[in-house]
This record gives sequence, structure tokens and C-alpha cells, in this order.
Amino acid sequence: MRIALFVTCLADTMFPAAAKATVRLLERLGHEVVFPTGQTCCGQMHINTGYQADALPLVRRHVRTFDPYDVVVAPSGSCVGSVRHQHAMVAAAAGDRSLAARAESVAGRTYELSELLVDVLEVEDVSAYYPHRVTYHPTCHSLRVLRVGDKPLRLLRRVRGLDLVELPAAEQCCGFGGTFAVKNADTSTAMPADKMRHVLDTGADVCTAGDASPLHRNKRHPTQQSTTRWCDSRLVVDRERHRAPPPWRPPTTRCDL
Repeated sequence: MRIALFVTCLADTMFPAAAKATVRLLERLGHEVVFPTGQTCCGQMHINTGYQADALPLVRRHVRTFDPYDVVVAPSGSCVGSVRHQHAMVAAAAGDRSLAARAESVAGRTYELSELLVDVLEVEDVSAYYPHRVTYHPTCHSLRVLRVGDKPLRLLRRVRGLDLVELPAAEQCCGFGGTFAVKNADTSTAMPADKMRHVLDTGADVCTAGDASPLHRNKRHPTQQSTTRWCDSRLVVDRERHRAPPPWRPPTTRCDL
């Protein structure tokens, strides 16, 4: 299958390892992954902040860039959620019915990685190897917008050597919320206290999730004072035995994503 990579702004600039892992994994499974060079920001930040008119050119460019491809994958639940649930709405609000229809079409072909693997490619065992005790944090956009359900967990359960530990109150919001964390910084900073406590209670070596931004932010929360690492789920399922993780070490200030 020929698959277009929608890399997303944050993955491209801050978490490129997650995007590279997505490509490696899909190529290992025998698929061709292409990178449309015309892609830019999908406009999620603009839309969520109320600047729909400013987001319209970004929606138009996104549709033009990805319309030629049968399948699009992104290493981000939140950006896929924006494409799937916001792009056509923005186009329709602007009175561009043609763009809205094309946006709906592209949205129907755009997937977060776990959706693509489990629902489209019908793969759960990707021959991954990750010998650590791991807990999974379902981020709000993947859980409530995309409704990926247990797809990420089904992939993690098939990873060799991985000891998956259930996260208490897993569906509780961690407080990130994109621009919410900027506009309501005090509230956003206070919200993760329970989440951090639950993560620590699992005794997990690693906390993983399908969106890198909440992981990156929460690993630096004041309550996060343990040896728990925070690792994007795509890096977990991409690991093979001959590329096993390095021996365990306490986390440093370096991003573990």
C-alpha cells in the first residue's frame, strides 16, 4: 500500500523520532511511505482558538496536498482529529461547499497510526520487542475525538517482552489541551497531579501515549520526580529485537520521546 505521511508541525519540529518510527514500522510491514512536500500546519491551533478564517487557507492547502493519496497517516491523534472533525466544518462555515466535500473525502482517508494498523491493515503483532514495564495514557483527542478505543492497547499487548500495567483512572484528562495549557496555565498545571500519582502507582518503567505533546509536557510537571520515562507509543511498537532499547537508566533532561 502507498501511504502518505502527514508529519504534523510538532512531530516535525520537536518529536521527529515519532515520525521516523512511523515510517520505519510501515516500511517494515511492506508498505511504501511517501512525504508530500507541500504540507504545512493543519490549522488545529487556529481553529481551537477561534481563528477559523485564518485556518481556511491551511485547510485548503492540506486538502490540495493530500487529496491525491488513498491513505494518509499521522503520528498524532489530535491533528488527525482536527482533519477529521474540523476541516470540513471550517470550509462549510466559509461557504465553500466544494472544499468542504473534498475535506470530508480526505478526512475519511486519514488515520492515526493505531487505527491504520488495526482497522485498515488488520495488523496487531508488528514483531516489536520492548522489555520494560509499561503503562498507557490515553490522551483526550485520541480517546474522545478519534475514539480509538483499545487499539493502542491491542498493539502494546503484542509487543514481546513488554509488561503492560493498567493505568488507574486512565480516562482522566492530564490537563494539557494544546492552547488551553497556554491560556489557562495555572489550571492546566494543577490538573496533572492525580495523573502523575496514578502513573507512579503503577510502578511502570515507561508511560506511553499516542500524542507526544502531553507526554513531553507532563514529564516536566513538578510532581514528576521518579525514574519513570515518557515514551511515544510509536517508538515502542517500532522497536525490534536487534534494535532493543539501551539498558535501563534514570531519565535525564533529554527528551525521551
